[in-house]
Amino acid sequence: MEQLLTANIASSMYWLGRYLQRLEGMLFEINRAYDLIIDVDNKAGTALYKKFNINLKYVSAADFLHKAIRGKHTANLGEMMLQARENAIISRAYIDSVAFGEIIALNDMFQTLQTKRSHIDGNDLDKALSLILIIWGAHAHRGHRKSSDYFFKLGKLVEEVDLRLRLDKEKAMTELILKEINVAIKMLNPELNIFDNCPKEYIDELPYAMMECIYATIDKLIIEE
Repeated sequence: MEQLLTANIASSMYWLGRYLQRLEGMLFEINRAYDLIIDVDNKAGTALYKKFNINLKYVSAADFLHKAIRGKHTANLGEMMLQARENAIISRAYIDSVAFGEIIALNDMFQTLQTKRSHIDGNDLDKALSLILIIWGAHAHRGHRKSSDYFFKLGKLVEEVDLRLRLDKEKAMTELILKEINVAIKMLNPELNIFDNCPKEYIDELPYAMMECIYATIDKLIIEE
């Protein structure tokens, strides 16, 4: 795993993983809320975005998709994708060529959706999710693992934990992902351990304190790298 990274590249790979996972996680939740709005609960979208401190108002399922994808709020998916693209460009030399191409295609898709005159529908969500799966798969297909790959993986895992804690997902799986995070951190620096200052009890008692502990460990890892 010999590979010298600047702090800038390590940070870019980490944030690329985070933004892509954030995008994927939000797409799944938006799709789920969309189905609920149509069939069961018209307020499902409002409840979802409340967990991100966003007051999302809409008049129909179609309007929900419009507001979720391109609404003027902090969870705008087009803005997320722009951030992912910028980090991918910075760390281009460390990304699989197929994965990089799909990142650019995914960004083009979301920027088009920001100005699309027709209604956004479930097919748009499915296409975006398919592109993200290709990105994960193409990067993983490389087989070997370098420092840059572990930072990319860390970003993905950290964002997954963040989303799970926000949405109060099943705790056992969250604990497993935390262990994966710790393994990846130790591959980069055996002396670091997120559980030294972040007891697992934080998952139930202080979930945001758990995230702050993880962020502090990652910051130290990137600076020392």
